[in-house]
Amino acid sequence: MERIALRRLSPTPVGVVTALLAIASWAAWLGWDQKRDVHPDGSVTGPYEAWQVVGLVLTLFAPVVWTALRGHGVAGALGTSAGLALAAFVDWSDDASGLYAVGAVMVAGGSLAATFLVQGLVAEWSDRRARRRHERRHRPTT
Repeated sequence: MERIALRRLSPTPVGVVTALLAIASWAAWLGWDQKRDVHPDGSVTGPYEAWQVVGLVLTLFAPVVWTALRGHGVAGALGTSAGLALAAFVDWSDDASGLYAVGAVMVAGGSLAATFLVQGLVAEWSDRRARRRHERRHRPTT
C-alpha cells in the first residue's frame, strides 16, 4: 500500500527535496573550501580536494538510489542535477572571467549523465528482481 501511495504523489516534491539535498551536500562538502593551494613549484590547485568530491558523490548516491527504488528515479536525477548546477553556479559566481557559467553547465551535464545512469541501473535491477520474485510465486505445479 505504501508503494502505491508514493507512486501517486507528484514527482515534483521528490525533485525539490533531492535538489535541496544536493545544495546542502555541496555546502557541506565543498562550500567551505574556497582557498586555492599554491605548491612550492608555483603551481596552483584547488580549491577542492579529491576526498571532498568523492564524499559529495557518495552522499548524493543514496538519494538517487532511494528515489529510483521508489519509482521516482527521473525526478530524483533531475532534482539532484539541478541542485548541483545551482550550487556550483552560486559558489563560483565571484569569478571575474565569467567561466563559472561554463563550469556550472559542465557540472549539470556530468551530474545528469551520472544520475540518469545510476537511476537506470537501479530501476533495471529492481524490475528484474521483482520479475524473479513474481516468477517464483507463480510457478506452475505439475
